[in-house]
Amino acid sequence: MKDGYIRIAAVTPDLKVADVTYNISKICENIRTCAAAGAKVIVFPELCMTGYSCGDLFLQELLIERAMSGLSEIAAYTKETDAIVFVGLPVSYKGKLYNTAAAVCGGEILGIVPKTHLPNYNEFYELRHFAKGMEACVSVTIGGKPVPMGRNLLFSCSAVPGLVIAAEICEDLWAPNPPSIAHALSGAVLIVNLSASDEATGKEVYRRDLVCGQSARLLCGYVYAGAGIGESTQDVVYSGHNLIAENGVLLAESERFENEVTVTEIDLNKLLEERRRNTVFAPWDPKESYREVVFSLHPEELTLTRRIDPSPFVPGRKEEREQRCDEILTIQAMGLYQRLRHTNCRCAVVGISGGLDSALALLVTVRAFDRLGLDRKGIKAVTMPGFGTTDRTYANAVRMVKCLGASFLEIPIQASVCVHFKDIGQDESIHDVTYENAQARERTQILMDLANKEGGMVIGTGDMSELALGWATYNGDHMSMYGVNASVPKTLVRHLVRYYADTCGDAVLCDVLTDVLDTPVSPELLPPEDGKISQKTEDLVGPYELHDFFLYYMLRFGYPPKKIYRLAKQAFLDKYGEDVIIKWLENFYRRFFSQQFKRSCLPDGPKVGTVAMSPRGDLRMPSDASAAIWLDEIDKLAKSIRK
Repeated sequence: MKDGYIRIAAVTPDLKVADVTYNISKICENIRTCAAAGAKVIVFPELCMTGYSCGDLFLQELLIERAMSGLSEIAAYTKETDAIVFVGLPVSYKGKLYNTAAAVCGGEILGIVPKTHLPNYNEFYELRHFAKGMEACVSVTIGGKPVPMGRNLLFSCSAVPGLVIAAEICEDLWAPNPPSIAHALSGAVLIVNLSASDEATGKEVYRRDLVCGQSARLLCGYVYAGAGIGESTQDVVYSGHNLIAENGVLLAESERFENEVTVTEIDLNKLLEERRRNTVFAPWDPKESYREVVFSLHPEELTLTRRIDPSPFVPGRKEEREQRCDEILTIQAMGLYQRLRHTNCRCAVVGISGGLDSALALLVTVRAFDRLGLDRKGIKAVTMPGFGTTDRTYANAVRMVKCLGASFLEIPIQASVCVHFKDIGQDESIHDVTYENAQARERTQILMDLANKEGGMVIGTGDMSELALGWATYNGDHMSMYGVNASVPKTLVRHLVRYYADTCGDAVLCDVLTDVLDTPVSPELLPPEDGKISQKTEDLVGPYELHDFFLYYMLRFGYPPKKIYRLAKQAFLDKYGEDVIIKWLENFYRRFFSQQFKRSCLPDGPKVGTVAMSPRGDLRMPSDASAAIWLDEIDKLAKSIRK
């Protein structure tokens, strides 16, 4: 449970309809297996102790009594098991029968949650046998002990802050007003659903969407355990469809028509952080209508089984990635479209280096011009060769501009920069930060003045990863009149350019963009070595894939360095060693905090994802904030590695 992770299991056990003794044995067998795998929350299907498809056998007193006594057996079995277990059974109370979910832990029956919404259509006849669950908590006697029973029970773990669980049953989720809404607003972070949903063509998609959608809407973890093989197939078939979702993301899913145990980890800290950030999520006070039932578990450190995506900004599946790339390009282009339209500007000025960022900015500008019906010749694509420009990047810049039909301008900067060096007394042979930044500022001055001359707008090329690291010259490439790449991380820039190359339908342009993609990332501010790029950005500031990973989890979820480090170790297991990850993690935090002043005065630019750094809305961070506590945690991690 370190770092907020807790292992969850959704179980579809083998069962025999109405054979409670057999079913109990299988449930206990599964509890033992799940507990051995480290699961702390174990969820079984609806009415799993008897079988959901008992029909009128639910009117038999012997079946009901055996199920209720069997619950005490299961509870006793959990005495030496460090997990909370939810099982389904019929419970009799004051002459009525209820379809319930029972929570057991540490040898005790913690509480009974009755089903709220009872279906009574097609093959279902629950209203024939069961009563609607009561909202107010009552006390039912099971095994000679009083047990709280009611729809509004919250199961709260004393040893794991934030682990608050509530239950609903099958049809409850499908109703217009699911009980889980009130549960979540009253503090439940994990919802368990004991289900017996029959299978029908296309129903699995709807079921999956319901579970994922509810977990997203309620900012919660959602565990759905479905009845499977063993139920009666007299009229319908049950598939044993188990689903575990977290804030809209499906973490694990079983194969249908196989009785399986589905296991993964829920990140409680992520969910709690999401709720803190979400101003629409307004919790209720549970004291008035909810009863809190406290239980205890022994916290243990887990080896995560859930996949940690090394590229959180980039969808893994090709189809989804292509769709996302097209959408992002459209958002970027539409942002620029509106700015050009509002200002009645018919000219855009873009500095073209032959690198990735300027290529993307030019492609976006072309899209915006096409949408406005403007002549692409109104795009002034300017290449400004300097001391570090190589033949490769220069040639790519020229070819790309010509392929796209923009106006090409070449304005060398060496002579003007040398004059500037003379003016300020800078020795040209000293390749320091002044040597580099003077070139960046000269280029920006040219673009700005050219925009004034042409009545145009300077389109910024810098991306979000560079802004996060402060890898931009203040009032140089840091500045523009509209920054189309401002919220696009470097790892995503590459995929956007690749998508454009693959879909442009122009073999020559595709060839140029492919070579741009193969060119090392560099500001090209230092003289080449043997005609090749001598200044490689990732050698200086670190791999962008690591920095984008750090950036995503720091800003999106507020994770501390130790948790980001843990995730990075797993995500980049076969690529980077622990010492490398720590080195660049320290560099990331140090630069992120010290360079905020550059982000505090950013020009406008379109937001394309959930992580952005606009000082006007997405990152309200003081320029003078100290990184001390973050760097201190990283230092402790580094020392622990060296031991």
